[in-house]
Amino acid sequence: MDRNTESHVPERKTLDYERLEIGEPLPSYEYLLTQEMLEQYRQGVQDPDARFPTIAAKADIGAYHRKYEDVGSVNARCAYYCYNPPVAGKKIRVTAWIADKYVRREKPYIVTEAVSVDEDGRLIDRVITHELKRPREVGKKWER
Repeated sequence: MDRNTESHVPERKTLDYERLEIGEPLPSYEYLLTQEMLEQYRQGVQDPDARFPTIAAKADIGAYHRKYEDVGSVNARCAYYCYNPPVAGKKIRVTAWIADKYVRREKPYIVTEAVSVDEDGRLIDRVITHELKRPREVGKKWER
């Protein structure tokens, strides 16, 4: 699914966790939700009546990666709040920001939040994601 309808994508910068600010906006973007996208999502989740293909869009991470590059991350927690099912043929605008950052067990995490709204102003969904920004930590428990 090509969600980048921006005419200009600024150069990404390397994440500096210490300088990352809570509330910092991430690049907003729009995409047209097509019937084909809806059908692909329904096929992928094996539910012909699935109503929220925007969940598959990973809007929060998509916005983050439009601004930053880093060594990767591990999804630690994610919450989706679905309000109004999106309609095929409508543009969806995604607005996202850094909602929080914290250190737990000496490991850095960031929290991104994204909101999707259609061209008619209907709130579609909101997603909040916590990511461990030191992905090598996960594999350490299997190292000997």
